[in-house]
Amino acid sequence: MPEAAVGAAAAPGAIPPPPPGPAGRWRTALLAGGALVAAAAVAAAVLAVGGPGTGGHTAQDTVGPRRVTVEVTPAGCGRGWTHPRSGRQVFDLRNTSSTAAEVYLTDARTGAVYGEVDGLAPGTDRPLRVTLGDGSYAFKCLPDDADAVTGPTVRITGGGAARSGPAAVPVTQQDLIPPTLAYQKWIGARTAELVGLTDALRDAVDRGDLAAARAAWLPAHLVYERMGAAYGTFGDADKVINGTTAGLSGGVRDPGFTGFHRVEYGLWHGESASALRGPADRLAGAVRALRDRWPGERMDPADVGLRAHEILENTVQFELTGRTDYGSGSNLATARANLDGTRALLGFLRPLLTTRDTGLRGVDAWLDRAGHTLDALDRDGRWTPLTGLGRAQRERVDADLGELVERLADVATLTDVRRTS
Repeated sequence: MPEAAVGAAAAPGAIPPPPPGPAGRWRTALLAGGALVAAAAVAAAVLAVGGPGTGGHTAQDTVGPRRVTVEVTPAGCGRGWTHPRSGRQVFDLRNTSSTAAEVYLTDARTGAVYGEVDGLAPGTDRPLRVTLGDGSYAFKCLPDDADAVTGPTVRITGGGAARSGPAAVPVTQQDLIPPTLAYQKWIGARTAELVGLTDALRDAVDRGDLAAARAAWLPAHLVYERMGAAYGTFGDADKVINGTTAGLSGGVRDPGFTGFHRVEYGLWHGESASALRGPADRLAGAVRALRDRWPGERMDPADVGLRAHEILENTVQFELTGRTDYGSGSNLATARANLDGTRALLGFLRPLLTTRDTGLRGVDAWLDRAGHTLDALDRDGRWTPLTGLGRAQRERVDADLGELVERLADVATLTDVRRTS
């Protein structure tokens, strides 16, 4: 994934980029932003993170849902939920223990989660907002460094037309191993393809045929861009192969500026073939080393679902702002490759998502829509540069990719591995 280009100006009409941050802090970022996404990535369920609860029980009235204070302790998990009723309600979760805890509201029969609060500190309250219909429910409290405790089963009957909000069974690390292994194998095939294309790029530079080198650069780069979910496993190789000038004091002249974008800069800024032979050769060598090393690498299954969201999040942040353009004007082609990479990863995750994500069909529809929008900007391999977009075109690209990023956040939450014991 590209590094943040500090101070880079956004292209006109671009979506403001999200603040950079470690990939593994997605759930933390949600909490810090004042909202907690409901467990299992339910598309429409967002749990607000509020302040201290009101305490006691308040009957449902015309100004809002019923509120119930629920205890979160190993000895009293779920205590306080009496006289259950269907409909919209707020559970004020109160942690009176001496340790922080996660709290899930679950289906007592299937274990599906309707909502969660993460990191409920000792002596604090936090609200959990849900809609419940007829069924059997139980709170599960998971204190830090202690076994999970499941509270008493509470049954709601006679709810009439009230229906429960979305819920899904938590994904385990074991669930994610098969799709992760399949995706790793797919990446292995892409690295072999990448070697052939970067060799062709290097050979064109060696011959001094810079026109052929420019033609060979984009196909090779796009293969790499389709592998976005594996960048974290690539380690330092990603910076060597696809790094930018971000953080380099010497900018484009810095010795640390290497890889595709270094070659791109030279090809589109009048550098000679002799000046580009070194960068092109180092790029081809780095790609070959990645291919040879990949069979021994192991992706973390816990990260795979998050990557399905991050690929296009980075597209919005770096490609649609032009931060990674070093002369080729190919940001939209890169965005299309990132879209392809996202679709490939979702294909491996689909068996897990089909039974959990009620919004999956919407994700597929927006993938198709964004693909059509980008394809309309490809003229037989001559992609429209960002600066060549009209206002309506720019707004449509931004809107389609932005909407897709929002919907893929549900996939990231769905596949976030949760404690079950």
